[in-house]
Amino acid sequence: MTKKLYKSNDRIIGGVFGGIAEYFGWDKTVVRLIGTLIILFVGQLFLGVLAYFIAMAIMPNRPDYQKGDNHRSDAPIEGEFEEK
Repeated sequence: MTKKLYKSNDRIIGGVFGGIAEYFGWDKTVVRLIGTLIILFVGQLFLGVLAYFIAMAIMPNRPDYQKGDNHRSDAPIEGEFEEK
């Protein structure tokens, strides 16, 4: 079975960096920080943002993706308490 690169269901903007992190098994926060720093400080902000949006348009959604459902359904919502 081959691995496929999908946008993450746990999205901040488009799910690109989260999808890359899931594909390689890396921490999503670290990949998002590194990706953002590269876009901001390489000196080509326009090209970095353009490349991100192109990747967002090209990368497919995960097969189990439901629009508007970007959080884990088993996690408590902020302000709720889990029953024990």
